[in-house]
Amino acid sequence: MSNARTSSPQVPENPAADINELIAQLSVDPEREAIAAELGVLQSIYGDDALKLFHPTGDTSPSAKIRYEVSLSLDTDDDETKCAVLVSLPPTYPATSPPQLQLLSRYIGPFGVDSALWGAVLRTYMSSEGVEWAEDSVCVFDGLEWVKERCAAWYATKKSEKLAGELLRADERNFAAGDVEEEPPNAVVELHNSHAEQDRQPAPSAIPKGIVIVEAEPIIDRKSAFVGRACRINDPSQVPSILAHLMSDRRISRAAHPIINAWRCQVGATLHQDNDDDGETAAGGRLAHLLQILEVNNVLVVVTRYFGGIHLGPDRFKHINQAARNALELGGFLDVVESTTSKKGHARGRKR
Repeated sequence: MSNARTSSPQVPENPAADINELIAQLSVDPEREAIAAELGVLQSIYGDDALKLFHPTGDTSPSAKIRYEVSLSLDTDDDETKCAVLVSLPPTYPATSPPQLQLLSRYIGPFGVDSALWGAVLRTYMSSEGVEWAEDSVCVFDGLEWVKERCAAWYATKKSEKLAGELLRADERNFAAGDVEEEPPNAVVELHNSHAEQDRQPAPSAIPKGIVIVEAEPIIDRKSAFVGRACRINDPSQVPSILAHLMSDRRISRAAHPIINAWRCQVGATLHQDNDDDGETAAGGRLAHLLQILEVNNVLVVVTRYFGGIHLGPDRFKHINQAARNALELGGFLDVVESTTSKKGHARGRKR
């Protein structure tokens, strides 16, 4: 029986030796001498161990497409945050073709690489936001540095989102813990505590006379809820009282962002308007823009957002605007309902 076995590609014991051998081969080819010099520069910048050939097919001839992997250390607050990038050089680089970069790392730190980052790296030399390439110019270093900055910024964003999520969850746990009543020892104490608790409840803030607030059905997405409310106003001085009235409702005040709002009020020839993000950056401005493009005056629109523990990204602004629009429609503030709205069904809700 034959002892011959099919050999599988071996991981090079000394990646630097492979790179140095490739540099030596390219150096004797005048048309690819520039690539050899570039590889030497990359070794001196990132370190000998940072570069290694990537050749699963075993073809390392200088006339073939050159592929090598570069390990990049990102400039972050955390030590040893790295990413691996595959550099592919076509035979016509750098004369008439740019290189191509591909992110090999599936994770950067604890965060899984998403399609947006992966695609951005792939388009390094194709996107207007990436690296400019010119014929007969080596540019791998510029591309790798751009990828480093992009990945470091992406990592910092993910880390900030994780920290924000942890803080929000901690706040919700603390709020829930403070909201749980202890088991009373007997029914008499339970009744007494019930009356005492009622005595401690803040008295509802008075709503201005004649104000009717309409409340649309909530929009639910990934455990977050968005509730839109709207009412007609005839003087800017009514706004603080209406918001205070809403905040006196514990069901509203306990939300992550209880009173994101915008209002417009025409008094004589003067148009008064204002908005408030209530902690949801730029949300109030978006509501103000909605009122402007709908040309709705003498109205206050309020959106309450209950955070469900999952970040929604830009989708949250879409839901905030839709919740506001539903309330405006329910209150009859929109004279014409767009066809897109009719496809979704008319807004439903109730009056307060």
